[in-house]
Amino acid sequence: MIRPSRRSGWIGSHQTSCICSICCIVPPHIAEQIVRNGNEHQREWAMQTLITSEQFRGRREAIGGIATFTAPAGEKRRTVFDARNGIELPGTPVRHEGEPPTDDIAVNEAYDGAGATYDMFDQIFERSSIDDRGLRLDSTVHYSQKYDNAFWNGNQMVYGDGDGELFNRFTIAIDVIGHELTHGVTQYEAGLIYYGESGALNESMSDVFGIMVKQWVKNQKVDESDWIIGAGLLTDKVKGEGIRSMKAPGTAYNDPVLGKDPQPAHVKDMYKGTADNGGVHINSGVPNYAFYLAAMEMGGYAWEKAGKIWYIALRDRLRQRSNFKRAASLLVTIAGELYGVNSQEQKAVRNAWEKVGVLTPVKPSAPPKAVASDGDAQTSSATSSEEPTKKAPKSDKTK
Repeated sequence: MIRPSRRSGWIGSHQTSCICSICCIVPPHIAEQIVRNGNEHQREWAMQTLITSEQFRGRREAIGGIATFTAPAGEKRRTVFDARNGIELPGTPVRHEGEPPTDDIAVNEAYDGAGATYDMFDQIFERSSIDDRGLRLDSTVHYSQKYDNAFWNGNQMVYGDGDGELFNRFTIAIDVIGHELTHGVTQYEAGLIYYGESGALNESMSDVFGIMVKQWVKNQKVDESDWIIGAGLLTDKVKGEGIRSMKAPGTAYNDPVLGKDPQPAHVKDMYKGTADNGGVHINSGVPNYAFYLAAMEMGGYAWEKAGKIWYIALRDRLRQRSNFKRAASLLVTIAGELYGVNSQEQKAVRNAWEKVGVLTPVKPSAPPKAVASDGDAQTSSATSSEEPTKKAPKSDKTK
């Protein structure tokens, strides 16, 4: 039996809550760098991307949630729409579930990427679509003109074509598709507030599961992956591998137009300002690196052990205002519950969070304290009700 979501209210098939207006893959600080450093056309495209995103936020907040529908459990239900370079969503339907490929590569990439993300969550984590209730997967391609972004709007995926000089089409990277669809999973589960450390955890969860989608499709073990988010998204004119590096935060790009990747790998270097919703796309480098370190120490396929630990945290333990320290403590506890106290897996998780400066090293003889739930908020005065822990995924399935 498919359980209802912990976080979202439902009236029939209508979603009634969400965590943020839209969650974009390209952070505003990159667009702002392009406005400062780009040529006339690049500045114009970046400004238009920023304006279009803000217009969509306002329009969505004004109309509220859009009705969404579920498919029978265990069945994918994908539809890809074509916005035809407009901004009205969802656009014209051009490919439905089970139909053959079209002659539009963006349509086919959106269709296949949504399917791969669905299949990974289903086969590895026994999750039925984004909401665990068979939610249909709608995607819109060719959104706006030379739109340098992709986003999850609370109900569907939306992809721009890129400007062709700095960014390629946004369906080109399957980890970007997995990243954005995972924002939907977070929306229906932990509901991490999109600001500050909870927002950075939100972004990191999307990177974690996005990279696992890519690794799963390629059947890559942790030491075979590039750990780059958005590989192929930047054109050959840009000096960079992608938009984020999980194995070396702060090194994904260093370009005269885009600037230098600002992500930190340690809490001492975290961004302290208010831009980018308190640095959600910047400070996510810290938990990203922690996942990379834990997965590498465990070895094998990321989804077998590290991914399972992170998924249980997202599904059952994290709360809306969880911060880095609380998340780290929960993940250490979950690792102990799954694999044993002081197991190699638990040590790998603790070592990772110690290395990024979130947890303080403890003596080897002192086991980590058990954490029953993440009821704490980012502020000490906040409280949260406790809910029972749900079962872990039944098996470690590999592709």
